[in-house]
Amino acid sequence: MIKSDIKSIYEKTNDFIKEEVTVAGWVKSCRTNGKFGFIELTDGTCFKSIQIFFSKEKLSNFDIVEKINTGSSILCKGKIVLTPENKQPFELQAESVTIINATDNEYPLQKKRHSLEFLREIAYLRPRANLFNAVFRVRSKLAFILHEFFENKGFVHVHTPLFTSSDCDGGSELFRVTTQNIYEENKCFDPKDELFGKKVYLSPTGQLEGEACAFAFGKIYTFGPSFRAENSNTTRHVNEFWHLEPEVCFMDLNGLMDLEEEMMKYIMTNILKRCPDEMNFFNEFVDKGLLERLNNVINSDFGHITYTDAIEILKKNNDKFDYPVEWGSDIQTEHERYLSEVVFKRPVFVTDYPKEIKAFYMKQNEDGKTVRACDLLFPGIGEVTGGSERETDYDKLLSHMKELNLKEEDYWWYLNLRKFGSVEHSGFGLGFERILMYITGVSNIRDVILFPRTPNNCEF
Repeated sequence: MIKSDIKSIYEKTNDFIKEEVTVAGWVKSCRTNGKFGFIELTDGTCFKSIQIFFSKEKLSNFDIVEKINTGSSILCKGKIVLTPENKQPFELQAESVTIINATDNEYPLQKKRHSLEFLREIAYLRPRANLFNAVFRVRSKLAFILHEFFENKGFVHVHTPLFTSSDCDGGSELFRVTTQNIYEENKCFDPKDELFGKKVYLSPTGQLEGEACAFAFGKIYTFGPSFRAENSNTTRHVNEFWHLEPEVCFMDLNGLMDLEEEMMKYIMTNILKRCPDEMNFFNEFVDKGLLERLNNVINSDFGHITYTDAIEILKKNNDKFDYPVEWGSDIQTEHERYLSEVVFKRPVFVTDYPKEIKAFYMKQNEDGKTVRACDLLFPGIGEVTGGSERETDYDKLLSHMKELNLKEEDYWWYLNLRKFGSVEHSGFGLGFERILMYITGVSNIRDVILFPRTPNNCEF
């Protein structure tokens, strides 16, 4: 089948005027008055659809075409004609319409507006709905832009394993991977009988392996799926998500925060440039202030505050929070949003957290109480990245691991990195779905990932 892409017709309209073209795709709507009608057709090559004009005079199968249902696939031949007096700049005047596959009246996606909850129940069809078509198109472009940013800065993209025998964060709930017969009753599983000879889990991060590569290439990033088994049912958590994690040698915390700010402004600037139709759609139908908010991020200098100073501000407003804070307590989403939305009114880095509430690998400050960590908080969402300088001192790292009851034998190779040419290095993790939520204005993480994996939800 030789067909023209709808995207190409929009981009090079003059080349197609009065030329016979063939388009194929899926019907979004069909309306008729018995003598002529209009089909709105999409083929997936762009967010826009094309309008097809068909008439009883031209089509021998008019009576069949005028009854075509939403979701049906068709092939149409005709000529492109300019229509400057209408909303669309042109239309295809059909000379023939071939029905490839017709849906019936049970097709779930009708023209009426469906709830997001309903659309999650038909996740295999929802990419055809306008909202999700726009979301997943932007998701694709955002991934490309992130790769582009790090490629332009000389980073090496490394692919880290999805199976792990250790927990990088030292406290995550992980998915166990086993080759043993889990249905055999009263069986005690011996790790030595496993395929790998030990307990193995789905990895929540590629950071540790990424650090090993950073000591070879200087600047690396990983980008792939991560898994956490928490039984969490919030709008910000899924059990399978995508994770971007750069690691940079000879970089301290200040350099890391500069890199994060540059990256955020780069991706938002380029999404606005490269996805104008989708972003205008989000701004009109999802979040009326979206474009203004994104431009505010692009044009703002990100704020900086230490954890200690942030706690002092929050303590003065404890009566406003569900979870009052004290020094040493974790900062909840409500606190993150207060700092970014009320105090700074822009993105803000919170630095130098107590070591007890952060991961074992973070570099300890001279005070012995805090670590060189930074969380980037965005208005409207809270934390979008978490990063730190990494501990380079072998003895300090080992001591902290023992405090947290982490087994040295599980991390022997990671410790050895501190003996074999260790240098100052830093890194951060970006939850891909979370920044996608911010860019699109979509409020639930389940609606920015194709088939969300959440508690009691793994059907598709």
